[in-house]
Amino acid sequence: MTPNQPLAERLRPKDLNNYLGQKHLVGEKAVLRKMIESGNISSFILWGPPGVGKTTLAKIIANQLNRPFYTLSAVNSGVKDVREVIAKAESQRFFSSPNPILFIDEIHRFSKSQQDSLLGAVENGTVTLIGATTENPSFEVISPLLSRCQVYVLKAQEKEELEHLIDHAIENDSYLKERNINIKEKDALLKFSGGDARKLLNILELVINSQTSDEIIISNELVTKELQENPSMYDKDGEQHYDIASAMIKSIRGSDPDAAVYWLARMLEGGEDPKFIARRLVISSSEDIGLANPNALLLANACFQAVNLVGMPESRIILSETAIYLATSPKSNASYLAIGKAQALVRETGNLAVPLHLRNAPTKLMKNLDYGKNYKYSHDYPGNFVEQDYLPQEIKNQRLYIPQQNAQEAKIWERLKNWWKNRF
Repeated sequence: MTPNQPLAERLRPKDLNNYLGQKHLVGEKAVLRKMIESGNISSFILWGPPGVGKTTLAKIIANQLNRPFYTLSAVNSGVKDVREVIAKAESQRFFSSPNPILFIDEIHRFSKSQQDSLLGAVENGTVTLIGATTENPSFEVISPLLSRCQVYVLKAQEKEELEHLIDHAIENDSYLKERNINIKEKDALLKFSGGDARKLLNILELVINSQTSDEIIISNELVTKELQENPSMYDKDGEQHYDIASAMIKSIRGSDPDAAVYWLARMLEGGEDPKFIARRLVISSSEDIGLANPNALLLANACFQAVNLVGMPESRIILSETAIYLATSPKSNASYLAIGKAQALVRETGNLAVPLHLRNAPTKLMKNLDYGKNYKYSHDYPGNFVEQDYLPQEIKNQRLYIPQQNAQEAKIWERLKNWWKNRF
């Protein structure tokens, strides 16, 4: 153990008795503790936010059961790496020996083909798989693999547990206990950690290492000041996570490609999931650009698909191209405003009846009740348009979509005026 190791690594617990939290899984008579104590574990996936002990728990299990332990990170491992580990596990297995454990961190970032390559080894017992994910496995893990694994949900650490961790670090870490450290306030440490124990220790260590005085007094003001001066401490699951994502979106909305790609880089350097960024770009393409440039949504959706297919580090280029395209595109929020008005109108007016002429009439009774009567089929008229009422009578004069001043919507405006005459 050296001071060059991060504090979180130095304090990583080696057994369940020192493991922080997750009593519903590893407490007395809890499901995982009983499985570990029996010596027989099946493949499972640990689902929870960052810094709650997924990797630590996997290592404790392997250590306590004295199993060979292989680990892969989905960020930088491919199908070839998976097959090499499986082959190694097969070659080192002896008759009646327990299965090696294969731990895959961020398994949600594995592509379908990468996950497919695990199926045979998991099914025939070549390895016992422990996966860790921050994303819902129902959406991110393929069904055949998910059906072979139990899913256990890990919770963010409670305030009392995190406060105990701070005290434990100060009192027990071989390097920190040699220093004169006074924890005056803990609120800022807890706030910026966002329930992430690893991040809490990283922040604590950063603040302590930044001080040169003999006595170190840790206050809320000091913690806030040090984090503001260290922008690389990106909080990808706390308040700063949303602040930086918001800054990127506002930069796109404000047509500043330099700022958009800068905030994008901040997220990527902080370890943000590229799929989260791609989803935000898809939303922005409709909310801020919309009908001013309908191709924006197509490109953003293609970006999301490509990011899922390619993975990092190449996805950074795709995200950059999309962010710059959106920032330099003409803007319109007309669709965003229209659906907001429509939903407000629905809440105000309730479930208004569908006009009879717009209803289907698949039965004779419905026809006798005038369902579909006097409906005009647009394609039977010149220009595939005929004027008729499509809204309920009570709100037939409501205007929800208002075209904005840009080249694309100017064409839409002219088309609507030509069709509807007095309405537009």
